Amino acid sequence: MIEIRYVKSEDKEFWYRLDKHLPEREFSNKVGNKQGYILSDGDKPVGLLRYNLFWDNTPFCTLLFVDCNYRRKGYGRKLMEHWEADMKSRGYGMVLTSTQADEEAQHFYRKLGYKDCGGFVIPIPGYEQPMELLLAKGI
Repeated sequence: MIEIRYVKSEDKEFWYRLDKHLPEREFSNKVGNKQGYILSDGDKPVGLLRYNLFWDNTPFCTLLFVDCNYRRKGYGRKLMEHWEADMKSRGYGMVLTSTQADEEAQHFYRKLGYKDCGGFVIPIPGYEQPMELLLAKGI
């Protein structure tokens, strides 16, 4: 049985097993603002999604992560569809996400109906990475 729910404070240990990028001071914001979800298979948490508001008015998925043992089984799709439905119910008409140009996730997002809408390169020493692709979807 798959369940998707908002992240809670007691999920912190699980969250940080999968999410190595969120500063700890931001975790409580995700809980309080309902800007994160936990996906469980039975009683076992196996995935998460977090987002923020780009331009303070457009939902932007900043991380989708499913435990490696549960990938390619539809869990990522379920998390994205749940998030999109939640955002639509809150009155948003568009969502955004991004991925590095050298990552496979771009193909996953395109299969879900996301369209390329730009990208950027960070040339600052110490922060360099492959081009970040931006993708958008009307909901």
